[in-house]
Amino acid sequence: MSARAVMVLGTTSNAGKSWLATALCRWYARRGLKVVPFKVQNMSNNARVVVGPDGAAGEIGSAQYFQALAARAVPDARMNPVLLKPERDTASQVVVMGRVRADLAAVPWRERSERLWPFARDALDALMAENDVVVLEGAGSPAEINLHASDYVNMRSALHARAACLLVSDIDRGGAFAHLFGTHQLLPAAERALIRGFVLNRFRGDAQLLAPGPDELRALTGVPTVAVLPMWRAHGLPEEDGVFDEAAGDAASGPVIAVLAYPHISNLDEFQTLRGASNVRLRWARDPVDLEDAEWVVLPGSKHTSSDLAWLRTQGLGAAIVRHVAAGRRVLGVCGGLQMLGLALQDPHGVDGAAEGLGLLPLITQFDRDKLLRHTRAAFGDTTDAWRALAGVRFSGYEIRHGRTEACGDVQVALRNACGEAIGWQRGAVLGLYAHGLFESPEVLRALFGAQARTLESVFDGLADFIDNHFEPGVLDRLIQP
Repeated sequence: MSARAVMVLGTTSNAGKSWLATALCRWYARRGLKVVPFKVQNMSNNARVVVGPDGAAGEIGSAQYFQALAARAVPDARMNPVLLKPERDTASQVVVMGRVRADLAAVPWRERSERLWPFARDALDALMAENDVVVLEGAGSPAEINLHASDYVNMRSALHARAACLLVSDIDRGGAFAHLFGTHQLLPAAERALIRGFVLNRFRGDAQLLAPGPDELRALTGVPTVAVLPMWRAHGLPEEDGVFDEAAGDAASGPVIAVLAYPHISNLDEFQTLRGASNVRLRWARDPVDLEDAEWVVLPGSKHTSSDLAWLRTQGLGAAIVRHVAAGRRVLGVCGGLQMLGLALQDPHGVDGAAEGLGLLPLITQFDRDKLLRHTRAAFGDTTDAWRALAGVRFSGYEIRHGRTEACGDVQVALRNACGEAIGWQRGAVLGLYAHGLFESPEVLRALFGAQARTLESVFDGLADFIDNHFEPGVLDRLIQP
């Protein structure tokens, strides 16, 4: 293994691991180094299409996809060899090296970890052999003592890669010094030796008030606090772990776009450009009242379409969407959201569940056993009425789905892929699309809102500048020194 490994661990979930790992990828890439990200196992319904080990399409967690772009690397399945996509509270789809492994979904947790580790180890070894720096990201906390023996995502990977580790704590939650000390002390000595620095994330206030905390923590552990990162909500990177309502755009001006936040929402990262836009107000909707002043309602992707559709009806949102359409206001469905807008979901293979749709588009969806994964270049046709601005607009996106949908009534084909296949339909103010990535297209944003998108390149450079300003001088260089 020729590469140097840097690993970002967290005292808790949502401490800021993904954000910091992305920043490190760009920081090291700007030094002229060949950099890639790596996360052994990710649990998320936010996924992107990448190149699999056999050259065919696969999928990885969105966080590692963006980290690869930040590293100026081509995303591939080795960067996130195991992806768990929750379908219910007690069950997840298991994706290994970009492909669904139904045979592993029912294997008990501890046994499954042992069976998955060889895939992860081999992927890590390959990336270490091909690059100068590998930026690893942990999961949750490395000090979950009930899971430690079977945890291959955190310290097993760190030991294998001989990684220099940063331990991050969210100081805005309170208890950061206790989190850092407790996590450090619960690790075995060989693992504690890998911790090279503590990072206090999301700090608000006067940094002088932290004293004497960092010095006392170093006296207790031997580990310095190498960075105090101020609270920064507007960094522009999509949130990895879920829907976050704070600063979501209601302070902006312009039309309200209500995105339905059902329990199994997926690919929500594609709405990040709207979340940061000044000329629209993005709102996560869970109640009919959230739709009352909305110009748009968006039904996003879903990892379990039939149960999320049932949730909509239970919440009264199904009827609210129908009223919204009757008032002539726009509704957009993406992937699972498109399927919900149709007449029926058919499930002969037991993939998702059969259900009656909302009946707003004359479409029938059947779930196939095999998942379709592909990058998509798509072009809108002669869209009309509320969606007229999209006529002729082209964009690049991706598809991740089991559903295959056919029209069964009077509906207009609104979107076709490069092969001429229909992947979007419109009737009046209702538009349904199978292609993800609509709002990541500058052409689409200009057509719909007259807006210029903030580029990912500017986001990644902003992250790198931020850590460059707030880490102690020389720390990041020393992490990759022999």
